[in-house]
Amino acid sequence: MSFKYKNGDAEHPSHLPDVLAGFEHINRYWDKYNNMHAVKILPGQYYVTRGPEMIVTVLGSCISACIRDNIAGIGGMNHFLLPRSKDGIDHRRASDPDAATRYGNYAMEHMINDILTHGGKRRYFEVKICGGGRVLKNMQIDIGQKNIDFIKDYIWTEGLTIAAEDVGGIYPRKVQYVPSTGRMRIKKLRTLHNDTIIKREQKYVHDLEKLPMSGEVELF
Repeated sequence: MSFKYKNGDAEHPSHLPDVLAGFEHINRYWDKYNNMHAVKILPGQYYVTRGPEMIVTVLGSCISACIRDNIAGIGGMNHFLLPRSKDGIDHRRASDPDAATRYGNYAMEHMINDILTHGGKRRYFEVKICGGGRVLKNMQIDIGQKNIDFIKDYIWTEGLTIAAEDVGGIYPRKVQYVPSTGRMRIKKLRTLHNDTIIKREQKYVHDLEKLPMSGEVELF
């Protein structure tokens, strides 16, 4: 059974792959250009899947870690802006499901735990990382580099290895990742029609500071 997009004639299956518990709120859609179901994650979110889905996000200073069990095919991607929570609050008890995972230490812990809970094995983990661009030029601290330093230290501390990476630089990135195959595609956004990404990250940093919370990379 299939139906057609309103803005095109490409047909696609009407049945989405089964979503794992806890990820029902994440935006899922059909990507007619890649001919597969896709999932878009925003800052502070992560997504884990066992199905043939592509996870998509856009990164500026943020980091995404893409982790999968390369035997079972289960894996996910996260998207975080700041390395660690500094306020001492147990964000795992926060009412906002994305509150904890705005910080790298929680984003990594939660995603890895979900992969393990749903059948993944740590010994088969394949890890790829991307992001950490220096896009917030008026910031005294290079948040992108702080994120790069954090994620590499976290992965080393956890006894994992990085299979591929595309980090640093001055450009935002569009990232596509398919956990079932491990394929990661990255597009450097060298020209932007607006400053949406930069404004979003500036606001994100401001909100987090002012409001307490309860193998290969293919470039295209």
